[in-house]
Amino acid sequence: MLSKRIIPCLDIKDGKTVKGVNFLELRDAGDPVELAKLYAEQGADELVFLDITATVEKRKTLVELVRRVASVINIPFTVGGGISSIEDVSALLAAGADKISINSSAVKRPDLINELALEFGSQCVVVAIDTKNINGVHFVHTHGGRTATDIQTIAWAKEIEARGAGEILLTSMDHDGCKQGFANELTAIISENVNIPVIASGGAGTMEHFVDTFTIGKADAGLAASIFHFKEIEIPVLKNFLKQKGVEMRTV
Repeated sequence: MLSKRIIPCLDIKDGKTVKGVNFLELRDAGDPVELAKLYAEQGADELVFLDITATVEKRKTLVELVRRVASVINIPFTVGGGISSIEDVSALLAAGADKISINSSAVKRPDLINELALEFGSQCVVVAIDTKNINGVHFVHTHGGRTATDIQTIAWAKEIEARGAGEILLTSMDHDGCKQGFANELTAIISENVNIPVIASGGAGTMEHFVDTFTIGKADAGLAASIFHFKEIEIPVLKNFLKQKGVEMRTV
């Protein structure tokens, strides 16, 4: 069995790390460069950086901030927000990103997934899905969760894989920031329907929640933000706890 990964997420707005509940009510969570350095030192397996208003504000990701974060970490680094072209990806990789994450641009023009996978390799392409349960059916949302689509989440996950993406970042908008646990039922369904890694995001509140998403949800990685930013759970403690629960972890 592949080792499970713990991934802190830096949601960036106006150059600062922020965190909200159900994608709303954002509050300041600290300096992204300092947080990134801390997480790398604590043994995080990877880091995700999402410029959460880049698409809404019709601008590109903050490349200079990406460069500053990359300079203080030595772990795989995924960057997302406002990416819509090969040129955007080239600029971010040059700034120090290892992988990029696309969401709204992929929904708008699915061929972008194919193009990026062909140009940079599938291992570089993460497609994020922001999903919400509407009357019992999970639908994809774009523009930082602000815009609903008629695309069903499970079908989109299958298409993402078919088009060449190397990984799916699945965020449940219903669970985001609520600290009541990940959307394990949906995560498990998607994990069973694709052969690429699935990162579970949205809802982490306790260490047990990570056990659940790795076992019940069959996730390959667990992503969280506020519990790490506000020091409710420390990464080394979490990884040791997971090992004790029989979850295969990378060595801290």
